[in-house]
Amino acid sequence: MLAPQALNRRRLPVFFKLVGNAVGQAIMMVMLAHLVKYAFNHFVKFGEPRHAEEILRVGLGLALAALSIAWLRYRERVDAERMGQDYAAEIRIAIYDHLAALPPRVLQKRSHGGMAMRFVGDLVSLRRWVSLGLARLTVAGIVTGATLLALAFLDWRLSLAIGAVLFSGAAATMMLGRTLKSATEESRKRLTRIAANVNEKIATMAVVQIFGQMARERKRLVRQGRDLQHAMVERAKVAGEIAAVSEITSVLATAMVLLLGTMEVSNGHASPGTVVAAMAIISLLVQPLRDMSRIQEYRSGFKVSLQKIQEFLDTSSTVAEIAGAPALAVAEGRLEFDNVSVGGALKGFTAAAEAGSVVAVVGPNGAGKSTLLMLAARLLDPEEGAVRIDGQHLAMHSLSSIRQSIGMVGADLPLLRGTVEKNLRYRWPDAPDEELERVCRLCGIDELLFELPRGVQTRIAEGGLGLSAGQRQRISLARALLGSPRLLLLDEADANLDPQAASVIDRVIKNYPGTVLLVTHRQDRMASADVVWHMDSGRMVAQGKYDDLMKGSMRTAEFLGKGRVIFLKELM
Repeated sequence: MLAPQALNRRRLPVFFKLVGNAVGQAIMMVMLAHLVKYAFNHFVKFGEPRHAEEILRVGLGLALAALSIAWLRYRERVDAERMGQDYAAEIRIAIYDHLAALPPRVLQKRSHGGMAMRFVGDLVSLRRWVSLGLARLTVAGIVTGATLLALAFLDWRLSLAIGAVLFSGAAATMMLGRTLKSATEESRKRLTRIAANVNEKIATMAVVQIFGQMARERKRLVRQGRDLQHAMVERAKVAGEIAAVSEITSVLATAMVLLLGTMEVSNGHASPGTVVAAMAIISLLVQPLRDMSRIQEYRSGFKVSLQKIQEFLDTSSTVAEIAGAPALAVAEGRLEFDNVSVGGALKGFTAAAEAGSVVAVVGPNGAGKSTLLMLAARLLDPEEGAVRIDGQHLAMHSLSSIRQSIGMVGADLPLLRGTVEKNLRYRWPDAPDEELERVCRLCGIDELLFELPRGVQTRIAEGGLGLSAGQRQRISLARALLGSPRLLLLDEADANLDPQAASVIDRVIKNYPGTVLLVTHRQDRMASADVVWHMDSGRMVAQGKYDDLMKGSMRTAEFLGKGRVIFLKELM
């Protein structure tokens, strides 16, 4: 996926407005220069009286030109910002769309701090380049070229000399641009590291505290901050050098006008008014020249950030949706895995969960249980084989319809920051109150709300921090059940729960009208399931009724027996 272009069909109209603005500024500057030349050549003659009306007309002309330039620069800034913000918004949505298409296991390999940089720091760099770099370069370039061309009609020698100075300054700035890009890459790398570290520590400060590592982590943060400070100072040095070149260019251009202009007047090649007009043009170009000194800074930041964003957009998604794919129509909820394989997780797995059945999926860590549930929810597509619901190949149907047919609860699906009601309704924001009340009663949410200060409007932190594990799990379960999806996936939803929360899960499973796939280590869950799938190393070891499996292969019976030990430990 390619990142959107800074100048595309959507932003070209605004860009052309900036071009027109630049032409307008150039015209006003030329008009102002001619008025200055006229006023100096005709009014500055001692002993000759001047009519007040003539002076007033010239003064009004100068005021009109100055006001026009001021208004055009105001419009330039507004239009440039609009173009930059539009570009940032388009990139932001492109990043989000790609983020939403990536499976959880891909995202888990990425730093949250680095991902935050995509949405914040990198977008700021892109917006600055378009608003303050590309737009300013376009306007200032047109204005400078046009005014130098107009000055050539006044005195070509002055125009040529000023142009040579400006060209030399631009060349020096371009040479420093490469150094600035390297410095920007280094400072950005340091900033990403410190952002990732801070983001992690905010989420895991309890770990730091309980193991007494506050001083160690403080030293790490100090070291990272020192590295960032050094990188930012080095970047500022190069940016300062570019700014110094801009200032020198402005001063040299002014000096060139004075020295060469004096010679031109002495030789009779120019009038004093021409020199004053040239000085006026230079004074008007000083601010654009200063603005252009930062263009290399914006450009280097843009190139580095765009490269990082493109690298993220190039991350391949294992889930591809067919354009215009039909909706999945689930009537019964029979789930079938047909010889599915996922590299490193599943190898030729074949099994079927009959409609309305409860299937307990068991096996050691790394057996492929969670991967199986991800395939069922189409958070992942198999490299080989097919996953079907009611005989329909999931890969052939729209993702939105699949997700509407499936409810899921697991450790990787935490609660979101916001109110309890927002979390309960997240699957179906416009769900009728009767439906919300139904799942709340089923999951014991009514009892939970009495324990919360503001009931359903109680705000919870990211991940449900501040609630007990049982409270979080009950809300997660209610969220998954809203709308009665035909397939319910529970990925160790019963782990480490208090008896009250565990009883809620028992009640839900017992009365659930659809198909349930339950990853569990609890023997009571295995025993109450309609069928048990015993997995190991990505393969099906055995499947059948719990009692039959306990009488079958020694390997499966031994593993299921361990489940009894785990269950007894939880009760103690």
